[in-house]
Amino acid sequence: MESNSDAGLIDKLFALLLYLLPHHLLSQVMYAITRCEWVPLKNMLIRQAIKWYGIDMTIAIDPVPTAYGSFNAFFTRALRPDARPLATEADAVLSPVDGAVSQSGQIVNGRIFQAKGQDYSLEELVGGDQALMAAFEGGSFATIYLSPKDYHRIHLPLAGRLTKMLHIPGRLFSVSPSTTKTVPRLFSRNERVVNLFETDAGPMAVIMVGAIFVASIDTVWAGTVAPLSRSVRRWRYGEPDAEPMDFARGAEIGRFNMGSTVVLLFGKDAVEWSTLMELNTKLCMGQGIGVIQPH
Repeated sequence: MESNSDAGLIDKLFALLLYLLPHHLLSQVMYAITRCEWVPLKNMLIRQAIKWYGIDMTIAIDPVPTAYGSFNAFFTRALRPDARPLATEADAVLSPVDGAVSQSGQIVNGRIFQAKGQDYSLEELVGGDQALMAAFEGGSFATIYLSPKDYHRIHLPLAGRLTKMLHIPGRLFSVSPSTTKTVPRLFSRNERVVNLFETDAGPMAVIMVGAIFVASIDTVWAGTVAPLSRSVRRWRYGEPDAEPMDFARGAEIGRFNMGSTVVLLFGKDAVEWSTLMELNTKLCMGQGIGVIQPH
């Protein structure tokens, strides 16, 4: 699905600036600021964020902005259980996050569509993992962008068993709609955490892509996954002598410490995307975005 317009001059200049910025240094500074518990600073940051982005606090478990111990605690706030009901259809694939559709479609010849004139390779996205490449070749993908106003916890689209996690180091370009049009191979260049699950639809990858000011990504089974090295790191789960790591559909699996993007991958003929999955469509976590295909 293509972008409605080509990248403009302002977008290109912004992308050029991003190339020059020290991504990880800026993210480390932001990490410290957003976890500062000095009351005047954290309250000011929270109030400004609510004002600038129009954040709805009525759906938060704790709707009182000053009750949060830091800006990051506010940013990763939990929602009331009734705020995001799950689609009731048994074969529904759920949106893992609140966000907007960036792209969706098929993986063709090992390539994933990013924006008009831009794509990237499945091989690069999964850090060259041959088993993952084979599992998703010819399959389906969906890319969902989280803006600063969105709920920033990530949930499971289908019930599944965790089998593998990869941390892939990289840059921290912005993942805003403007940069997806101007930065080549954006999602396969940024730091990311690839989580592989076995589901009723076969293998499913939930990929958490880092971005500018996202100094870390959290998962519920490994805590904070931070860039400790420049090489790909792998964790395997579900070994014969280990406790299975099973998660229900809609279960929380992680969170972004500032805004970012999720890329979903499914195998060939595993799912069919809903007509909702058009460019810029706003999604809520738990909403049906596709259906499992019968085998």
